[in-house]
Amino acid sequence: MKFSKGWGAVLIVLLVLVADQALKIWIKTHLQLHDNIEITKWFYLYFTENPGMAFGIEVIGKLFLSVFRIVAVGFIGYYLFQLVKKNYKFGYIACIALILTGAVGNIIDSVFYGVVFDHSYGQVATFMPAGGGYASWLHGKVVDMFYFPLIQTVLPDWVPFWGGKEFVFFRPIFNLADSAICVGVFILILFYRRTLSESLSKEETKKHAKEA
Repeated sequence: MKFSKGWGAVLIVLLVLVADQALKIWIKTHLQLHDNIEITKWFYLYFTENPGMAFGIEVIGKLFLSVFRIVAVGFIGYYLFQLVKKNYKFGYIACIALILTGAVGNIIDSVFYGVVFDHSYGQVATFMPAGGGYASWLHGKVVDMFYFPLIQTVLPDWVPFWGGKEFVFFRPIFNLADSAICVGVFILILFYRRTLSESLSKEETKKHAKEA
């Protein structure tokens, strides 16, 4: 049973990671920065890049962020291995696998994309350009493309501060890796809060026992 759960987790990681990277590479090699493809009136493939966290939120330095992500992925990967080893419910394992995959997907962009692609400003990027990439190792930008402007309107003038301004919901642009993280966390909170709490409590108890 443990073996099948382990391979299930591996399958989730591989499928989501391959899909994430395939889409990012296609976007990077077919569109210029800020180009978009309208799928429906409320769904676009909109090419943008960000140097920060999920959904384009930049809060700390790029190098530190890349290193932090790599360290975090190491911990999550070890935690996932322990869950499989201890035969936890597969649903819980799948959530952690999604979170791990999302983190790895964006790490690949951060570590490699700056070296293997040139920039996308006013041009379609080239893979392995003769003149070198647009940045050094660990300084690549994360490729984002999913844009869902479900509501686009102008707020009434009587609305304080924002009256008369354009309002778009949902404005953030994200990628498949971000989606994997969000879905994993959402299902985790919705269905596995108790399992998460018990799991972390066991790890903390084990840690204190070793120190004692």
